[in-house]
Amino acid sequence: METATEDPPVEADNAAIKAALGARSIVLVGMMGAGKSSVGRRLAGRLGLPFADADTEIERAAGMSIPEIFAARGEADFRDGERRVIARLLAEGPLVLATGGGAFMNAETRQRIAENGISVWLRAEFDVLMRRVRKRSNRPLLQTPDPEGTLRKLIADRNPTYALADITVESRDVPHETVVAEIVSALRGHLREPLPTRTA
Repeated sequence: METATEDPPVEADNAAIKAALGARSIVLVGMMGAGKSSVGRRLAGRLGLPFADADTEIERAAGMSIPEIFAARGEADFRDGERRVIARLLAEGPLVLATGGGAFMNAETRQRIAENGISVWLRAEFDVLMRRVRKRSNRPLLQTPDPEGTLRKLIADRNPTYALADITVESRDVPHETVVAEIVSALRGHLREPLPTRTA
């Protein structure tokens, strides 16, 4: 009974959010391990939008993995490719876009996101991030003798810039659907003015 009454409003809510977005994309930013890709896929499914992962698109464009790009060409070359790929994806919006941890540090990329999207910072505590990134060995920036110290420094350096995002949602050890619901709720608030909800 409850589901029957809740479903139509959810659909209407999603449609209203998409209408208010127009051609803009929802861009997930934050540290490696924050869950941008897994949450982004579910968010895109919930809103009926395409999903793109910037790192996957960079690998496809380069014909090699991100660790290989770092090893063969260096971080500067990777960042340049990242900037170009994100600009292209934003031009193809609307979509839900998961970006790499360093993407939002680039001023030009931040500007493009501001013009063509709504940025959502998935903020996570150090312990949560460390636990998650330990599960994968393909993090070029953590291939150091002290990955914990490196991660702490990256968090300290990047968090003030991530804080410039339009919306902040906590990424923690809860079901992905919970985080998705919180992003949708935050989007609703952020887009409240343009939303076509006023009735006579």
